[in-house]
Amino acid sequence: MKVLVDLCIVPIGVGVSLSRYIAECEKVLTAAGLKTSLHSYGTNIEGEWDDVFAAIKQCHEKVHDMGAPRITTTIKAGTRTDRNQTMEDKIDSVKSKLTACP
Repeated sequence: MKVLVDLCIVPIGVGVSLSRYIAECEKVLTAAGLKTSLHSYGTNIEGEWDDVFAAIKQCHEKVHDMGAPRITTTIKAGTRTDRNQTMEDKIDSVKSKLTACP
């Protein structure tokens, strides 16, 4: 089953700057062959359910291996069975309505 996920991983107990941990997670997601879109408070991920959640687990393992004693993660996931929809499809749908508005 295809899934779209919004993922926010926050290492705890590692200081204020988190970018090196997020960069490593992005590498994990890319290596898994997943389509991603990094944004200021997380990453959108598109792929097959099992692949996406296996990669999220790998992100946790990597961040712990980097020394983070705790991690808090927020995951929003959406699936559809009526049609195949990409991240771009969802954004384009909203943009088309914005241009139609006066």
